[in-house]
Amino acid sequence: MSLGLRGFGWLPPALLVLTLLAAWQLAVPAFGISDFILPTPLAIAARMASDFPLLLSNALVTGGEVLAGYALAVATGVPLALAAFHWPRFERAAYPLLVALQTVPKVALAPLLILYLGYGWAPKIALAFVISFFPITVATMVGLHALEPGYVDLIRSLGGSERDVLVKVRLPAALPNLFAGLRIAISLAVIGAILGEYVAAEKGLGFLQLQANAQFDVTLNFAAIVAISLLGLAFYYAVAAVERLCVPARA
Repeated sequence: MSLGLRGFGWLPPALLVLTLLAAWQLAVPAFGISDFILPTPLAIAARMASDFPLLLSNALVTGGEVLAGYALAVATGVPLALAAFHWPRFERAAYPLLVALQTVPKVALAPLLILYLGYGWAPKIALAFVISFFPITVATMVGLHALEPGYVDLIRSLGGSERDVLVKVRLPAALPNLFAGLRIAISLAVIGAILGEYVAAEKGLGFLQLQANAQFDVTLNFAAIVAISLLGLAFYYAVAAVERLCVPARA
């Protein structure tokens, strides 16, 4: 029975979303709320359809910033976690700095990044990197430490080297933790890129929102928010799909 229902795992969240949208659609006219204050879901959908080229062009800009910052975070965070694991003194020295950097509100860093990096792609990529770097690094470190010592002793008793332990046992065992951090990080990278566009940008979904606010175009503002959410969902499920390929046991 469970096998037959497994393919319908999408049904409960879909029903919940449809229920909320239907309640929203009915509540706006029932309470006499103007579209200027709160547009209906159908009005937002119609606006997204009519302004699809505009939303798509700005989504591509934001998506490029997200991917660049996220790739930089992966390329930096995983090697740093490996270095911290192999050199405990380095881990003890670097970990407080990582925590301190994570506790700083990223919106406070945005003006400084704009000052140092200018108004182009660089500050948005930097914000996406900074905000997504911490979960990748910490999740990888936790995964590397999580392996039971018995597996390490077994490989060594069979003549395996430290490299064999790392490549054949420790890294595969750390993949579930790593991908948990990667899924969190991709969502945070979207937030970082949007924050950068709020501060200084000429393109992107965050910039489009600012334009809509300046023109008191609430429907376009909601359309941009929906586009940001869809972009985040697309990236999240793309990472989840890669996880299913790399860690089939979790599927």
